[in-house]
Amino acid sequence: MAVVDKTQVFIESFRTHMANSTFIKGSLGNYQGKDPSLKNIYLQPVMVKNEPYIGVTFRHRTNDIIKNYSPEAILDLLNEWLPNQFHVANLFSTETDYQWETLKNKKVVLRQQQVERTSHKVSHDRQKQRRIEAAHAPYLYDLGISNREGMVLKEGQDKFKQINHYIELLSPLLKELPQTPTLRIADMGSGKGYLTFALYDHLHHHFQRNIEVIGVEYRQDLVDKCNTIAHKHNYSGLQFVASGIAEYPAQDLDVLIALHACDTATDDAIYRGIQAGAQLIVTAPCCHKEIRRALERQPLPTSLSSMLRYGIFRERQAEMLTDSLRALVLEYCGYRVGIGEFISTAHTPKNMLITAQKIKQTPERQAEKRTQLLELMTFFGIQSQQLIAHYFDSDLIAQSLT
Repeated sequence: MAVVDKTQVFIESFRTHMANSTFIKGSLGNYQGKDPSLKNIYLQPVMVKNEPYIGVTFRHRTNDIIKNYSPEAILDLLNEWLPNQFHVANLFSTETDYQWETLKNKKVVLRQQQVERTSHKVSHDRQKQRRIEAAHAPYLYDLGISNREGMVLKEGQDKFKQINHYIELLSPLLKELPQTPTLRIADMGSGKGYLTFALYDHLHHHFQRNIEVIGVEYRQDLVDKCNTIAHKHNYSGLQFVASGIAEYPAQDLDVLIALHACDTATDDAIYRGIQAGAQLIVTAPCCHKEIRRALERQPLPTSLSSMLRYGIFRERQAEMLTDSLRALVLEYCGYRVGIGEFISTAHTPKNMLITAQKIKQTPERQAEKRTQLLELMTFFGIQSQQLIAHYFDSDLIAQSLT
C-alpha cells in the first residue's frame, strides 16, 4: 500500500465514523509545522444549534484555542495536516481504533484495532467544560487516573472530580493576584502530585505569564516519580523537591498551598507562606492533634462541659478551635481569610479549606485580632500552639491566662 493510500484510508475512516455517528475523538501529535507554539490538536464531536460539528482544540504552549468545524471542513484540514505538519494521528470510535504514523525513515504505517464501546454521548456546544480534560492531560495516565486513550478509569473518578473542583476553587483567586513577571507557587506536602500537576497544567495553558510551581514532599520516591513525569511531558516550570515543610527555605512566593498537611505541618506551611510574603495562602488542614491533646489536659470551660464530655464533640471542637486560631493569626499578619468546603465529606471528613489573601494591614486591625486571639486562648486555657508561638512569646500568653 502506497504512502498516500494509508493516509487516505485514515482520513476516509474519519469520514465513515463521523457519518455513522460512531466517532468518539481524535488527536494529532508530533507536530513538525511552522508554528513554534503549537503542540497538539484534539478533536471531538459536538452539537452546534442541533447540527453535528467537530470541536477542535489547538493546544499551544501557553493557551488553548477551541474552534468548531463542519465534518466536510475537518476532512479538508486533515488532508492539509497529514502528512506534512503532523507525524502521528489517532482516531477512536465505538468499533475500531486507528493510529497513523510517519516514521523517521518517512515510512507511513497505519495500525487498526477492533474494539467494543457503547455509543458515545455527543457534547452540546453550551455544555460546561471541565477545567481539566482527561483527554488533554496525558500526565493523568502516568498518575493512574486515566488510560492511554485519555478516558478516566473507574477507580480514578473521585480523584478526577476532586482535581477539577480544586482548580475551580483556585482559579478565581489566582486571577486576583497582582501581575508579576513570574507567578511562583509552592505546594507543600504535594504527595503523589495529582493536584500539583493539575494546577500547573491549568496555569500553563490559561494564564498568560511565566509559571513556576514547586512541589515539596519529604518522600524521595514520590519526588523522583513526579519529576520523571514532569520531564516526560516537558513541564519545564514544574519541579518537585525532597524536603519537610518546616525545613524548606520558602522565599519570594506568590502562592503557598498546603492540602492535608498533617497536624502542625499545616502551621509550618502557613508560617512559611507568611514569611515568604505570599499574596495567597491556601490550606486544607488535617489531623488537629495538638489542640485536641491540650483540651484533654485542661479542665473544660464550665459552660461547655456538658457538650465536650463526648469524645467526638471534643474532637470536632479541637478542629474548629485550631482553625479559628490559624485564621486569627493570618488576619493578625495582614490577610483576609475565607473558610469554605474543599471537597465533599463523601471523599474525606477533612474537607475544610482556608484561603488567605494578603491585604493592606492597619495597626487598629492588627490590635483587634491580637485581642481576639488571646481571648480565645484564655477561654479554652490554651497555653501554646505551633503557629501562634512564632508571633507571641509564652510569657505574654501565660499573662493573658491569669
